[in-house]
Amino acid sequence: MTNPRAIRLRVVAVALCVCACIGVAQTSSNKRVDDKALRDAAKNGDEWLTYGRDYAETHYSPLKQIDTSNVRRLGLAWSWDTESPSGGRVEGTPLFSNGVLYGSLAWDVLFAVDARTGRMKWRYDPDIARQPIAGLCCGPVNRGVALYHGKVYAGLLDGRLIALNQETGKLVWQSRVIDDPGDILTSAVRVVKGKVIVGNSGAEQAVRGQFSAWDAETGKLAWRFYTVPGDPSKPFEQPELAMAAKTWNGDWWKMGGGGTVWDAMAYDPDADILYIGTGNGGPWSHVYRSPGGGDNLFLASVLAVKPETGKLVWYFQETPGDDWDFTSVQPMILADLTIDGKPRKVLLHAPKNGFFYVLDRLTGEFISGAKYARRVTWAHGLDSKGRPIEAKGDRATLDQAVTMSPGPGGAHNWQPMSYSPMTGLVYIPGQESSYTYRIDPNFKYVAGGRNLGMQGGLGPRLPNGGTGAPPPTPAAAAPAHEPEGAENEPKATGGFFVAWDPKTEKERWRVSNAGGFAGGGTLATAGNLVFHGSTAYNAETGEKVWEMDLGGADVTPITYMLDGKQYVTLFARGYPDNRLFTLVLDGNAEAPPTKEAGSPAR
Repeated sequence: MTNPRAIRLRVVAVALCVCACIGVAQTSSNKRVDDKALRDAAKNGDEWLTYGRDYAETHYSPLKQIDTSNVRRLGLAWSWDTESPSGGRVEGTPLFSNGVLYGSLAWDVLFAVDARTGRMKWRYDPDIARQPIAGLCCGPVNRGVALYHGKVYAGLLDGRLIALNQETGKLVWQSRVIDDPGDILTSAVRVVKGKVIVGNSGAEQAVRGQFSAWDAETGKLAWRFYTVPGDPSKPFEQPELAMAAKTWNGDWWKMGGGGTVWDAMAYDPDADILYIGTGNGGPWSHVYRSPGGGDNLFLASVLAVKPETGKLVWYFQETPGDDWDFTSVQPMILADLTIDGKPRKVLLHAPKNGFFYVLDRLTGEFISGAKYARRVTWAHGLDSKGRPIEAKGDRATLDQAVTMSPGPGGAHNWQPMSYSPMTGLVYIPGQESSYTYRIDPNFKYVAGGRNLGMQGGLGPRLPNGGTGAPPPTPAAAAPAHEPEGAENEPKATGGFFVAWDPKTEKERWRVSNAGGFAGGGTLATAGNLVFHGSTAYNAETGEKVWEMDLGGADVTPITYMLDGKQYVTLFARGYPDNRLFTLVLDGNAEAPPTKEAGSPAR
């Protein structure tokens, strides 16, 4: 005879076993973003866990369900109205983990969206006053968030670094990174070895550049690296700054110097080196920033540091004595290449100045460099050490303005480039333009204001929003000249999209009039595709194979796998109609009509 109590015990045991199995299944499916996940991000394309998808910042995915043979079937799965606040572009690259998309909007509004349905899970608004920020260069933008240990991290325009609960969007901690007039945070943050890495913005306000590391669990400062030296009468914060100070003149520290870190970062886990790109000088002109010239380290440079201590390993300056807003914060890529028959671990970089650099990422040695923009008039080339061979007359003086290429928008800006190990090519979105640099003879530094030291549409601008610019003097209003040899350079063609071979330093193919500064970044995939915004090309030949009109203002796409299908997600459209678009093979959702520009502000 069966014992009823024994039956009940067996039922309970089976139930507990089923619950345990379900718990294990849920735990295994809810993959944790930790150090191992970030290190292994390059090995598969299922998720997009960090800004460049992997620590090498390749913006490359090994996914190939969508390829050149079927990409024409790519259609809309869903779109989400972000209700991004007015006054700023959306420039962020979203992240994808465990079926959820995370990202940032204008004015540092953060969000989580269900990737299956396009429904919002949570939204976090830091309530930053939506009014003109003193001297703000390029709008209230935020270029991206980071994920780690169940948290979402972002830097804010008011100088705070915050951590949110990944599931709820509730604030976990916040830390004050900077607290100086004109100093803001717009960079996409990264997490390396349990530390959140964030750099500042504001070189147009002539603030002092820096980047810092913060404990991801507690929000406590681990270390800070200043990119330009401070007051030499006081102890330098880092030993490297004593050497850097020898490359400056005058009283540069009274204004700040520039060198802000508002974009490029990458990490090599094997070498345990963190790579950082630094920004332009502040003020722009060395006439005011560093009278008498000098290389002004570490402006417009690539820095290699140890992520646990911030100790400098090596540096390479791409634009010595920057006079033109030629930042080196444009996204960089780490790759392993065979060059001249030898395997090399390299860093690939296309900064604003128009030259493509291949550096040894272990030592900082210059390997090669060439013009990736066809019109570059400020320098004739690079010497054997990678130093630019400047054209005569490329620097403006108080008596003479100069018109040259590229302009301050650069030949490449914030839009990420990508690298495909299949083709061996780097895909660069850029533009060719020119600008007249005219020094303001009446320039006076204003703390927190726009301090370019230049006349023209970019400033100076005061904290109250006024320009503060007096009428040009006769000397400053004199006709500008071009640098020597500019007449021999090709004419500017506007936006371009180029496939660049880093081994030969030559272009493989090029598309002209391809978006330029207003266009988005690029994504390369193992499907032999490269996406530039909402257009896809054959990665090998440059043939356009797909295009969809999403309404303009396309930003950098990402791709991932969900329920056995490959998706592509990107932001598009400007205010008041910014949307997050998600595409899939045979997607048949209809894109909502664009809103009228006069729609109410949010």
